[in-house]
Amino acid sequence: MIAKIVKGSSFRGVVNYILDKEKDAKILVCDGLFAENKDTIAMSFEAQSKMNPKVTKPVGHISLAFHKEDEHRLTDRAMAGMALEYLKEMGITDTQVLIVRHFDKEHPHVHIAFNRIANNGRTISDRNERIRSARICKEITRKYSLYLASGKEQVKQHRLKEPDKTKYGLYNILKSEVSRCGNWRQLAANLEKQGVDMRFKYKGKSGEVQGVVFTMNGYSFSGSKIDRRFSYSKIDAALERNRRTERMEMQPLSRHEELHTFQPESRGNDELFSGSIGIFMPDNADGQTEENRFEEELKRRNKKKKQRKIRF
Repeated sequence: MIAKIVKGSSFRGVVNYILDKEKDAKILVCDGLFAENKDTIAMSFEAQSKMNPKVTKPVGHISLAFHKEDEHRLTDRAMAGMALEYLKEMGITDTQVLIVRHFDKEHPHVHIAFNRIANNGRTISDRNERIRSARICKEITRKYSLYLASGKEQVKQHRLKEPDKTKYGLYNILKSEVSRCGNWRQLAANLEKQGVDMRFKYKGKSGEVQGVVFTMNGYSFSGSKIDRRFSYSKIDAALERNRRTERMEMQPLSRHEELHTFQPESRGNDELFSGSIGIFMPDNADGQTEENRFEEELKRRNKKKKQRKIRF
């Protein structure tokens, strides 16, 4: 989750932008505002801002952007909940708030308009707001196990020029292939199909491998220059982990391991958020039902064994 904070002087401008029909806008939270239409919302904001006319920029505008990898989990309720949690941690409370979800981009995001003049006329502090915001975004991202993009994934690769364009292309290919290959031969074959040549660097005249080099589009990079995770030693360790995982998956499970793992199902509930967020937690009722069923099955089997012993 990433936040962008802007302050301004025109409530009418921010409301018109947030509720633009072309952005397929959807109101998730509207608190302390007369929400008949855009004009009444703007007038509600303006009326409260007059309680403290010394503040020249009473408009607070925050956009919260999430990674597209989390789109299937981010219902309206979940996004509203995280937005409200973010505001609480930022100290933006007891004031007028408008939270709107947009669907005009491939990544999920919401826009928050709030009055920097609180309901009691005080000014909501913006001291160190960007530092605090970055920390809170990281905390919420970890708390709900949201996708955390690496630095390279945040680069706008379509704007890159050579050789950086090829370098980032190699990064994406290696990220995919290293995670699913079990040995160097398989990795080399998969890379060759995508136009990537791989060769090893050796220590002096010995047969000891010192590094690995990848070539594509006429440009060559050592693995560690593409990303530290793609040094020879780290790729080798990743391939070994893949082989070990594959061997474990091929082994039959013991009777005590043959338990199903249940995932929460979507209840189709996209209502406005109105409580503590639990949208990413497993359904305890379903888990308890399955546990009871399993215990009953064990009791039934034990009973049969005892009956057999009695017969003999």
